[in-house]
Amino acid sequence: MTVAFDEQMMRIALGLAERGLGRVAPNPAVGCVIVDEAAGTIVGRGWTQPSGRPHAEAEAIARAGAAAKGATAYVTLEPCAHTGKTPPCAQALIDAGISRVVSALRDPDPRVVGAGYAMLADAGIDVVDGVLATEAALLNEGFLTRVSSGRPMVSVKLASSLDGRTATHTGHSQWITGERARNRAHLMRARTDAIMVGSATAIVDDPDLTCRLPGLGDRSPRRIVADGRLRLPLTSKLVRTAHEVPVWILTFPDGEAARRQAFEDCGVVLIDVPAGPDGTMDMSVALALLGERGVTRLMVEGGSRLVSSLMRAGLVDRLDWFQAPKIIGGDGYPALAGLGIDTVDQAPGFELLEVLSLGEDTLQSFSVKR
Repeated sequence: MTVAFDEQMMRIALGLAERGLGRVAPNPAVGCVIVDEAAGTIVGRGWTQPSGRPHAEAEAIARAGAAAKGATAYVTLEPCAHTGKTPPCAQALIDAGISRVVSALRDPDPRVVGAGYAMLADAGIDVVDGVLATEAALLNEGFLTRVSSGRPMVSVKLASSLDGRTATHTGHSQWITGERARNRAHLMRARTDAIMVGSATAIVDDPDLTCRLPGLGDRSPRRIVADGRLRLPLTSKLVRTAHEVPVWILTFPDGEAARRQAFEDCGVVLIDVPAGPDGTMDMSVALALLGERGVTRLMVEGGSRLVSSLMRAGLVDRLDWFQAPKIIGGDGYPALAGLGIDTVDQAPGFELLEVLSLGEDTLQSFSVKR
């Protein structure tokens, strides 16, 4: 087959993989397409199922049935070669009689890292690696970040006026952006493992932090509050609904025992995080603890001090900025707190990934330059 055909099939597999985002952590979101090359037709499709199993390859093989024999499998990540909660996908491809495997990306997981390719090659299967690797790495940036750094990928979502204000001087903020932009934000929530806000945002806004799009009500991610002193009211929406959608609070370990117990009685999970040298919460440790709990994609929705602390620590990987065609003025609330930058060359740099028009509003997505 031609390079163009391989890329066409891989794009379909990547589209399938996207269906797993927010549902499969700590596993990667993988897509697989099985193709009868002689006929040029797809005979099986699969993607990683909720909680990470069955894997994409097993799903595609099951749908292809006998047609898998002699076919080509397009998979967005190197097939696994180890036995975990499911058998090795590389062996499943061998057993199905697949003759060629086209992969987008080598799996950096120490249990795999080339072993899947080797197993396939030893069985006489032609292996092609690196097809649309950049796109595959972007899709699974959360999984790759957790494997390489032990923490989730951190994306910051901001919504502001053109002059970077999130509320007027009175604190009024509903709504700066329009309905299409807000719906897009809810879709982003459905594709992440957890949402995090600071304690001030949680107290002032009393948010639900759920996905409220029709048909996606069961896709609400974990809700996390960085609240070192447990200031969040027990009557808040987050605490009152902790038994319905999980709520985790990052907090200092020396809190009052009765206060801690009250949160736990409400179903809230408390995660102890030490203070850093400046007395504030050590966010590097906090993110590592979230990584240990299987979070691969973390979306931070505010407030300004939490976002700025993550940026100062170099812990932000992506920025999604919604902007409305409004001007609020310098007396409004800024989207970001101070970063302590003395010269322009110290400012964090970003690479533009995408610009979307959402009615009157725009969404600009950036990756952080390292």
